[in-house]
Formats: sequence, structure tokens, C-alpha cells
Amino acid sequence: MLNERSLAITQECQDCPIRHRAVCARCESDELERLEEIKYYRKFEAGQTVIWSGDRMDFVGSVVSGIATLTQTMEDGRTQMVGLLLPSDFVGRPGRNTAAYDVVATTDMVMCCFRKTPFEEMMSRTPHIAQRLLEMTLDELDAAREWMLVLGRKTAREKIASLLTIIARRDASLKLNTIDGPLVFDLPLTREAMADYLGLTLETVSRQISALRKDGVISLEGKRHVTVPDFNRLLDEAGDDADGGMFA
Repeated sequence: MLNERSLAITQECQDCPIRHRAVCARCESDELERLEEIKYYRKFEAGQTVIWSGDRMDFVGSVVSGIATLTQTMEDGRTQMVGLLLPSDFVGRPGRNTAAYDVVATTDMVMCCFRKTPFEEMMSRTPHIAQRLLEMTLDELDAAREWMLVLGRKTAREKIASLLTIIARRDASLKLNTIDGPLVFDLPLTREAMADYLGLTLETVSRQISALRKDGVISLEGKRHVTVPDFNRLLDEAGDDADGGMFA
């Protein structure tokens, strides 16, 4: 079940920052009205567990703001971060009753949740929702395959640059900004979380971020406020190109 320590909030759909990217992006006004009847917003504090692996899920939903991690735990207690949930990403799977992973908020996070059974019923009657969810699922599959390349073949510097491009792209998309000029965003992950996700040591992450800053690929204000003067240069550092990429 949804963590009951979460705090209820309200937000109007027209003010939703992920409206153009979320599972409801293609819905008509009458379809949005039906979604309104089954939705509710929840706020989670940084470090709070949204749901544990194996727990029954009576909701699905989208991340509105903040970021969460997907973590899998082995029988001997070892854990591995297997994914990130960024704003507009979908949480849960229609047709599945239990959570496959631990979902933990790494920053303060807001979710737009839908009661699961009514949402599944609405999917069968609303092609716009089903089509959009299929698109998001296929995008997630492509991203997972590309992330295998990042973890398996890229250098530490390329891994850091790849993660920064993911976050920069998503931030620009949500703000409806182009990537032609400088990009400015707040890094939502600690150095420790980045190390865990990328399979690196904390020292390596800190060293590579410092090297990217020294070389002018990024600039930092404090530890989290990042400016990317030239996005194409960051893409070059990541071994990617401007035509596509993970987590667009």
C-alpha cells in the first residue's frame, strides 16, 4: 500500500508542470474530468519509502516533482539501484497487484496518484491513455537498454556525463526549453546516490565531476546547482549525439 506517512496536497491539472509529458498528455477535456474523479496527490519527504517491493499496490501514478529511486534487494541483503524516477515518469503497472521494486524518494517528491482499479477500467475505454502508456513503456525499455551500455562499456567520465545529460534533457523538456543555449538545473542526487547508480566509488564520482568542471564542460554553484554552457559538448563527453538519448 501507499506509505501512510505521506502528506496529502492539492493541485489543479492546468497548473501541473508535467501535463504535456504525463500519461494523461493526450487526454481530451472529458477524459481529464474522469481522471479527476479517481486521482489524488501525495507528497513524500526525502528518504521516505513510497512502497516496498512485494507490497500490494492499490494505486498507479506519475511523479510530478522530485526524484525517486527503484531498488532491488537480494536474499543476502545486498541492494542495487536499478532505476530513477524523474518528473513525468509513471509508477506502477496496470494488471500487476504488487510492487516489483522498492520505491524511495531521494528528494521531496509530489506524485499524482490514481486508484488502480478505476484506472485500469478507464484504460480499456480510453485509447488516449492506453496509447500514451504504451509509448512511455517502450521509451523506458529503450532507456534501459541504453543504460546497459552506459554501465557495461563507458568510462567513469562518460558515465557521469551521461547521467548529467539525462537530467538536463528532462529538466529542459519539462520547462519547454530548447537545448541550444546554456542549461541550468539542480542535481537531484547526492554524490553517494550517483556512485550507487553508476557502479562507481564516491571518490571517483567526485573526481570526475571536478574534472568536468575544470575542463569547462559544466560549472557548479555549491554541490547541486549545475550549468551546462554547451549541451553538445556534454553529449560528446558522454559518447552520445544530439539526435536522441535516454530519458528524453
